[in-house]
Amino acid sequence: MVAASKGQLPVAKLADKLIVLLAFDKDEEGNLQPAFEPREMQDERRAVATARLMALNHAGVITWMREANLARGEYGPAEVLYQAGEVPDLD
Repeated sequence: MVAASKGQLPVAKLADKLIVLLAFDKDEEGNLQPAFEPREMQDERRAVATARLMALNHAGVITWMREANLARGEYGPAEVLYQAGEVPDLD
């Protein structure tokens, strides 16, 4: 929460970064499928640490971040923080 001026309610701060973790497993035909829904992470360090652990149990893992202005729905280009194994093209 962001402190408010006297007499105003506090306003929640909108995230300035979007950090996402994805993992993939292969199906019976060998195609990559998401192992779970994309997970939003709190910070880069935690995202990379979690991705490194997940890489031991999944065919592929990626975590990325981008600058975000959630109020306007604007997002900057994605920057890969960590990638291991097989990951589909996410463009």
